[in-house]
Amino acid sequence: FYFIFFFVTLRKLQTHSLGAAIMTDMSRWNTLSVEAALQIAQQDNEDWEVVKPNYCNTTIEKLPDKVLLHLFSYLSHREICQLARVCRRWRLIAYNTALWKHVSLRPEISGLHVNSLEMLLQLISQRFGATLRYIELPIELITHTVLHELANKCQNLTHMLLDFSTAMQLHDFSEMQAFPTKLKYMCICLSEVIFMEGFMRKIYNFINGLEILHLIGTYEKIEEEEEEIYEVINVHKLKSATPNLRVINLYGINFVDDSHIDAFSSNCIQLECLAVNFCNKVTGSTMKTLFQRSRRLKCLLMQGTNLQSEYVMQVEWEKSSVQELDITATDLSTECLIDMLTRIPGLRFLSAGQLNGLNDSVLKAWTESGNPRNLIALDLDRSDNLTDDGLHKFLSRHGHQLWGIALSGMPHITDQLWQSVLPILTNAKIAVMGTQERLGVNIHVDQLMDGIANNCPNLERLELRWDPENLRFSDKSQKAIDVLRVKCIKLRCLVLSDGRYYEVVKANFERADRLTVVRATTCCRVTNYYLLQNYKDLIFN
Repeated sequence: FYFIFFFVTLRKLQTHSLGAAIMTDMSRWNTLSVEAALQIAQQDNEDWEVVKPNYCNTTIEKLPDKVLLHLFSYLSHREICQLARVCRRWRLIAYNTALWKHVSLRPEISGLHVNSLEMLLQLISQRFGATLRYIELPIELITHTVLHELANKCQNLTHMLLDFSTAMQLHDFSEMQAFPTKLKYMCICLSEVIFMEGFMRKIYNFINGLEILHLIGTYEKIEEEEEEIYEVINVHKLKSATPNLRVINLYGINFVDDSHIDAFSSNCIQLECLAVNFCNKVTGSTMKTLFQRSRRLKCLLMQGTNLQSEYVMQVEWEKSSVQELDITATDLSTECLIDMLTRIPGLRFLSAGQLNGLNDSVLKAWTESGNPRNLIALDLDRSDNLTDDGLHKFLSRHGHQLWGIALSGMPHITDQLWQSVLPILTNAKIAVMGTQERLGVNIHVDQLMDGIANNCPNLERLELRWDPENLRFSDKSQKAIDVLRVKCIKLRCLVLSDGRYYEVVKANFERADRLTVVRATTCCRVTNYYLLQNYKDLIFN
C-alpha cells in the first residue's frame, strides 16, 4: 500500500514539474525556433533540472552578418536607413556598399533626400564607392563637384538619371572637368524653360559609350493653354557625341520633330529601337530615310504622334527589319493601314489602338497576306470600327500564337466573344478586356474567370476594365477565383475596377498569401509592352 501511494505521488510531482516548466517557457515561443519553447525534464540528485536545447536562445540577433545582409537586400533604402538605428551591428550592415548598388536620391521616388552637398560627397566616397551601378540625382544635387566625385570614386557607374524637370536655374558648370565615362544608360528629365547647352557641352566628350538614351519631356505637365515652346536641348549636337546608341527614347517632348529623328538616324547606325511616344510634332516625313539608314531598326514606337498617311506609305516596309510597331492614336487611314501591314513581313508586336481607320477590311487583308504568322502581341484598344465577327475570324486563325492580347475599350466586345476565343488563346501571357463605359448588358464574370483558368495556364497579367456595376457574380464566385489562383500559378498581376468584386478577389488572394497580385485600375494598367524585346532598356522613372 505504501509503495503504491509513493508511486502515485511521484507521478503527480513529475507531471506538475514538467507542466510548470512548459508553461514557464511558453513565453519563448516568439523566437525563431518553435522547438525552443519545449523543455526536457531530467532528474539529477533528487532535484528536477530543466535542460534546454542548444538552439533555445536562437533569435534574429544570432544570425550571421552574411544572412542579415541578404535579408536587408530585399528592403528599400528608406527601410534600411530606419533599421540602421536599431543597433550598432545593424548600422554597420546597413552601410555595407553591397546594399547601395542602385540609388535614387529623388525624394518623390525613393523617399531619400540628402540635405547638403557635403553629406552627399561623403556618401559617395564611403558608402557608394566602386559598387555603385545606378544613381538618380535631383536638380539640387547636380553640381560639378558631385559629378567629379562620382567620376573619381564610382568607376563602375553605368546608369545615371539626371532630373532637371523642376529646375528654374542651372548650377554653374564652367569648372566641370570630369564626368563618369563608363555610362551605358543615361536618362535626362528636361525642363520646360531651362536650356541645357551649358551642361551638355561639358559632357559630350565623356558619353561616347552610351547605348541607351532617354530624354523625357514635359508632356504630362503641359496645360491646355498654348505656351511658347523652347528647344531646351540641342539634339543635333547630342547625336554627334553618341554614335553607339542602340535604344533612343524621346518621350513627350513638345519640340521634337522629324528633323531630330533624321539627325539621330544619320549618326547612329546601330540603332535597334526608337520611341517617340507623345511627340506630337512628328509627322513621319523622314521615316523612309530612317529605315534606309538604320537597317537594324526592329522596334518603332510612335504612339500619340501626328503621322501622315502619305509619308507612312512611302516607306519601303518590305525591305525593313521592323518587328515591333506602335501606331496607337495616330489617325492613319484605312488605305494606309492595309498598305503598311501587308508589306511588313516579320511583324511580331502591333499596337494599333484608337484608330478609326482600323476595321474588318484591314484585318482581312492582313490575314490574307500571311504576314501575321509571327505575331505574338496585338493591342486593339478602343478601335470601335472592328466587329465581333471580324475579330473572331482573325483570332480563330492566329489566336493560338498570341502571348499578349488587348481588346479593351470597345463596348460591343463583351464576355461572349471572350468565352468563344479563350479556348484558342492557350499561350496567352497578357490579356486586357472590358471597357469603363457603363454597358446595357451584364458581364458574367464567374464563367469568364473559369474559362480563363482552364484555357490560359501561362497567364501572367490580366486586366478587366468593366465597370463594377456591370459585373455579375454569385455566392459561388469564390470557387471560380480559387480555380484561377490555383491553375494560373504564374499570375503576378490582376487588375480590376474598384468595387465589390475587386474586394472579393483581393481578399481571396490575400488569404492565400499573395498580397501584391490584385490591384485597382486607378493605380495600375496592363499593356503588351512587357513583351517588347527592349522592354528593360525602355523603362524610365
